[in-house]
Amino acid sequence: MKLILTQEVSGLGAPGDVVEVRDGYGRNYLVPRGFAIQWTRGGEKTIESIKAARASREVRDLDHAQEIKAKLEGSTFNLSARAGEGGRLFGAVTVNDIAEAIAAGIGSKAVDKRKIIVGNPIKSLGSHQVKVKVHDDVDATVNLNVVSA
Repeated sequence: MKLILTQEVSGLGAPGDVVEVRDGYGRNYLVPRGFAIQWTRGGEKTIESIKAARASREVRDLDHAQEIKAKLEGSTFNLSARAGEGGRLFGAVTVNDIAEAIAAGIGSKAVDKRKIIVGNPIKSLGSHQVKVKVHDDVDATVNLNVVSA
């Protein structure tokens, strides 16, 4: 079965790639979850629009990625969240919250929320570290300070 990926699927490809997968994997997993659409001859326009959107979001080159990494690792980002007694949060800090804190700290939308990797859910106040995949070859470790709101 030939599919066009609409989102990144680990081990398979990036958005806009045309991949050949087994029928059951495509029909039962990729298409229902919105990770891919059926490939057609008219799908070339879809591929072009997906790749154009991806190129606008991506970091230009490796040097630009190194600059962003230096900005991210050189500062600590404060994030306020509601917490109870003992420093436990009501819920957890989401990647969307982290992306907004980074955007507020840097002043630009340099980090996509899908590129933020949180190992264990952040459910307490204090200092935490998260990993941000700036580029395919560049990972940054971001210091995050969670304070009570």
